[in-house]
Amino acid sequence: MTTIYVGNLSFKTSEDQLQELFSEYGDVATAKIITDRETGRSRGFGFVEMNDDGEAGNAIEDLNESEFMDRSLVVNKARPKGNDSGFGGGQRRNGGSGGGGYRNRY
Repeated sequence: MTTIYVGNLSFKTSEDQLQELFSEYGDVATAKIITDRETGRSRGFGFVEMNDDGEAGNAIEDLNESEFMDRSLVVNKARPKGNDSGFGGGQRRNGGSGGGGYRNRY
């Protein structure tokens, strides 16, 4: 099973429309648009799971940078969600140094 990231979606795109778009390339297990927890509105990206890796690869290749609902899609293989916070060095752990930052020169 391959999970595909789909970005730059129109905020009007439904999960059914996303599934229909990818089903042209093969069997779609799931199509999910990510929504804001507070408002329930689309965040402009989603994920599609396809059962066949070859079909998923063809969908990624063909649909990346293609036009869909007046938007240029960003389509690639999803990266696993990790524990990385996305921040560079200077993280504090157990009272360690924060590193970097502003120094008062006066």
